[in-house]
Amino acid sequence: MSDQSDLTTLRQSYLDRISTAADGDALEQVRLAALGKKGEISGMMKELGRMTPEERQTTGAALNRLKDEIDAALRARKQGLEDAALDARLKQEWLDVTLPGRPRPQGTIHPISQVTEEVTAIFADMGFRVAEGPQIESDWFNFDALNIPPEHPARQEHDTFFMARSADDPRPPHVLRTHTSPVQIRAMQATGAPIRVICPGRVYRMDMDQTHTPMFHQVEGLALGKDISMANLKWTLEEFCRAFFEVDEVELRFRASHFPFTEPSAEVDIRCSWEGGKLTIGQGESWLEILGSGMVHPKVLAAGGIDPEEWQGFAFGMGIDRIAMLKYGIPDLRAFFESDLRWLRHYGFAAGDVPSVSGGLSR
Repeated sequence: MSDQSDLTTLRQSYLDRISTAADGDALEQVRLAALGKKGEISGMMKELGRMTPEERQTTGAALNRLKDEIDAALRARKQGLEDAALDARLKQEWLDVTLPGRPRPQGTIHPISQVTEEVTAIFADMGFRVAEGPQIESDWFNFDALNIPPEHPARQEHDTFFMARSADDPRPPHVLRTHTSPVQIRAMQATGAPIRVICPGRVYRMDMDQTHTPMFHQVEGLALGKDISMANLKWTLEEFCRAFFEVDEVELRFRASHFPFTEPSAEVDIRCSWEGGKLTIGQGESWLEILGSGMVHPKVLAAGGIDPEEWQGFAFGMGIDRIAMLKYGIPDLRAFFESDLRWLRHYGFAAGDVPSVSGGLSR
């Protein structure tokens, strides 16, 4: 076994080799030569078993100190080489943080989504909550519960999408809902009266032209109470139109009409003017139909589990697509569903344009 002077010479030799190692590969060669399985210091450690206890105690301690010192020198040199390499890279590579970022294409909120949020915000301010229901409805919810008899034109196949049934299928027919009125029945059955809800959503009818598409969007409202009247309906619709079209004054005209689910029923027109092809709401000599409304029919109340002798109320319905066209000057309903990016960029809304009654609906 080597004496203390030999270990001192060996220590200095490896420290010199470590300090002059030019890169990580050279440093690894030094480590293997000293501390690897076949390294010089590792070989000395194996010889300790042949020594007397006294020699082993003295020499073993010296070898452990040497091994720890060499290992610490290796790690320090490795960190120094890595730091030097990083410094050299930073001097060669640089980033100008003042340069503008790479532009990313920004999407827009679809006008239907935006107008739905606008309508929801207005009616929420009046105390209405949102109710939802399935788009595939049973014949009973879509027609019977709404006092629409079998002979009604809406129940014919030329106007309604009926789900396919085999000849021996005993189940009642199902349809793609033709309006969101079935949601009113479900809401009445679920919560009873009093109730104030709006029911926005997709509906389906077999029609296609500049002002009609097979799928479109409606929002219907329902309010039931002990003494709700047509006067409450008129005030609600006036406040809605004033807030939605963002005008100070509106004038509505109620024309007697007929809907199976309301009695009495009324079509609602709003005063407007057309000048230079531009629609102005709230002034002028023209009238524009915007929605249908009326007092809920007693049979509809009964279908919803509401006692018509104790409760009464109003309902209304309007096309979300239609009022979006009126407010934002969109000429063709079919464009809503064509996924034309140019159209969406022109009529779409920024993601931050969240409508609110207090902060403004459109910005």
